[in-house]
Amino acid sequence: MSALLQTSDLTCVKDDRVLFENLNLSLSEGQILLVEGKNGSGKTSLLRILTGLNLPESGEVLWQGQPISEVGPEYYEQVNYVGHHDGIKRDLTCLENLRLVQAMGKPMPIDLDDALDKVNLYRFGDNFVATLSAGQKRRLALARLVVTEAKLWIMDEPFTSLDKASMAMFQEMFEKHLANGGVIVMTSHHDIEMKNSDVVRLNLSE
Repeated sequence: MSALLQTSDLTCVKDDRVLFENLNLSLSEGQILLVEGKNGSGKTSLLRILTGLNLPESGEVLWQGQPISEVGPEYYEQVNYVGHHDGIKRDLTCLENLRLVQAMGKPMPIDLDDALDKVNLYRFGDNFVATLSAGQKRRLALARLVVTEAKLWIMDEPFTSLDKASMAMFQEMFEKHLANGGVIVMTSHHDIEMKNSDVVRLNLSE
């Protein structure tokens, strides 16, 4: 099976310190990469390079064999990024946040109330984000996964502030995405058991 996402001799330097170098990865449809390592080992930096938000010191990120710098907007439409911070607007309602996410990406044909229902926020559509709990904000941030079309999901500690039930709910969502031919790259301090998925692990501390 041909690779969707690859890195070629990727090197990252931050504050004159090499976080990782000559990193070569290859991920195909249905695979999830779990990026592990100590704090400061470069996990978040790697994720941001894969999204195109940061540039590597050297090397390339490739999508379907082409550098993402050449693929451009076609690549970014295929990326759903949920960072360590929720990335949602506190002065907007839940529904307004999802409309904004759709306007910035490739919208899925889904009713936004149904999208909120999928993350157990159905009753909170007209609530301002500032009034939500930390767990509710995280579920809203992850709702972007179901309102835009993207083959590649990149997530930095997606389970932060979530209870066990919510973690199980999103883990099931992740497995469904992989079963449909998607690719996931994520970091997590939580134990991840995805027995039905093709899990690849990368430890940046080794």
